[in-house]
Amino acid sequence: MPIWIPISVSAALFQCWRTAMQQKLRGQLSVNGAGFVRYLYGMPTALVILIAALWITGAPLPKINGPFLVYSALGGIGQILATNLLIMSFGYRNFAVGTAYSKTETVQSAILAFFLLHESLHPLAVGGMGVGLVGVMTLSLAGRGFKPNDLLRATVQPAALCGLGAGLLFAFTTVFIKFANQALPDPNLVIRALFGLVVTNTMQIAMQGAYLLWREPQELKKAFTTWRSSMWVGTLSGCGSACWFTGFATAPVALVRVVGQVEVFATLGFGHFYLREPLTLREAAGLLLVGAGVALALVGSVGH
Repeated sequence: MPIWIPISVSAALFQCWRTAMQQKLRGQLSVNGAGFVRYLYGMPTALVILIAALWITGAPLPKINGPFLVYSALGGIGQILATNLLIMSFGYRNFAVGTAYSKTETVQSAILAFFLLHESLHPLAVGGMGVGLVGVMTLSLAGRGFKPNDLLRATVQPAALCGLGAGLLFAFTTVFIKFANQALPDPNLVIRALFGLVVTNTMQIAMQGAYLLWREPQELKKAFTTWRSSMWVGTLSGCGSACWFTGFATAPVALVRVVGQVEVFATLGFGHFYLREPLTLREAAGLLLVGAGVALALVGSVGH
């Protein structure tokens, strides 16, 4: 089994756990505050993972260059905005459905990767994305019909717009992360990925921290006073991001995202048991369709 597959699954599980805990923080922090803590407390975790990887491999630190910094900054900004939109979508519906809207990122990533990175997918993987998209539509239309007017109304509701916007920005983020990784001359893909994560997280702390200092100084203070719960969000974020960055470096970004959709199974558990959110049969069916799409894409990716 290619190493990027278990890495992608691990990334998805870490992300789901982190997002669920981050949603809990919304009672204590604003959207920007809840987004900021993932970088503030995630960077130390990413740094520890990088140091461990350097010690194990004996590889030197990659040399920074201009294109790497530009792509890292663009990826960092995209992730900040995407995370904020994702958290906002939770307020309009719930954790499970908000996450499902953002899962259109998989299809959007495949399209962007095809045109910008010249990455193509096995037909089975493309079919898996199609099945997953049907699952997302089933979730978005929970309680509605499948007529064109129903589709239109569901798509323009606030939760859908926030989730779709988050998916698009996450898709651009993955492409910029890939470009940043390719800009580094070091031959070790994993070291390049982890180094890129530490640099990107550092930039994100500076960017979103500066915004909070300017617009929401009280939220910046709360980011430190809520450290007991916030640090776990950051730790999970650091572990998940380390897996995502490594996956993007070692495999096509669209395949990593498709396999990463196993997150929907964890989403069912976290949304229902941890956040105590009710889940309808139709929403469960939609999430299972997304899961079926992942399985189909996984078969295609192994055969690719």
